[in-house]
Amino acid sequence: MNKRYKECDYENSIIELFENMEYRYIYGPDIDRNFYSPFYEEELENALFNINNRLPYSAIKDAMSQLKNIENGSLIQKNSIFMDYLQNGITVNYFDKDKEKKDIVYLVDYKNINNNSFIITNQWTFIENSEKRPDIILLLNGIPVVLVELKLPSREETDILDAYKQIKNYMKEIPSIFVYNVICVISDQSHSKAGTITSGIDRFMEWKTVDGNKENTQHAQFDTFFGGMFRKSRLLDIIKNFVCFSNDGIDKFKILAGYHQYFAVRKAIESTKNATVTDGKGGVFWHTQGSGKSL
Repeated sequence: MNKRYKECDYENSIIELFENMEYRYIYGPDIDRNFYSPFYEEELENALFNINNRLPYSAIKDAMSQLKNIENGSLIQKNSIFMDYLQNGITVNYFDKDKEKKDIVYLVDYKNINNNSFIITNQWTFIENSEKRPDIILLLNGIPVVLVELKLPSREETDILDAYKQIKNYMKEIPSIFVYNVICVISDQSHSKAGTITSGIDRFMEWKTVDGNKENTQHAQFDTFFGGMFRKSRLLDIIKNFVCFSNDGIDKFKILAGYHQYFAVRKAIESTKNATVTDGKGGVFWHTQGSGKSL
């Protein structure tokens, strides 16, 4: 069994897993699109009109223009602006019967999951400083919010570190696609980890449970990782509520919650809701030192 077959086999296993989670699969070369744009533009425009159907065409066009032309700055500065757009919407101005109005165009419908477009694609060509084709891209409403880099699990000289190095190379060669990135994933089947555009290799984290009730204490299987993080409702919840930015001196970092933080916060919220109608005691939020409790 040659290398190429094995790489495709693992890639196809992940694609099948996402199809089972009701993502739509698209083979990148089948799409007639602009290779210099990070978006699936037709899908993006359709999604924005669908989500914001009470607003006129001019408002949607204004939002798309702002999204595509994020002001000059570093990659992390641009990504920070994008994340604000993604989480809170884009403020637009438009005219209605000669009267200027202000409103918000939302990129995602967080309340109605089925009002969004979820696509998994492979061989998604993007051209900037050079031509690159990341292994797998997850498109949310036509926006490349997740980039997945895979490495061959059977080659002893290749491991998950090589996938991390490849993503760092992509950031130099096709930086614009990372302006619109929420999560980066590296996987060699034995190990699967998620991080952000500012994460060092030590900050890429596994996701060891699908539902928060049973933890895989060893290395999480790839289906546990992908099924745990990327079911539609959880991906939207993570994007909206569990990604933020923090300053450490002059440096700014993008932070993605770990699975233990995610499920602890979800349980704390439910406990607090229950406390408001019972004895008023929400309980204790306990984690080890340095686990991000305050954040």
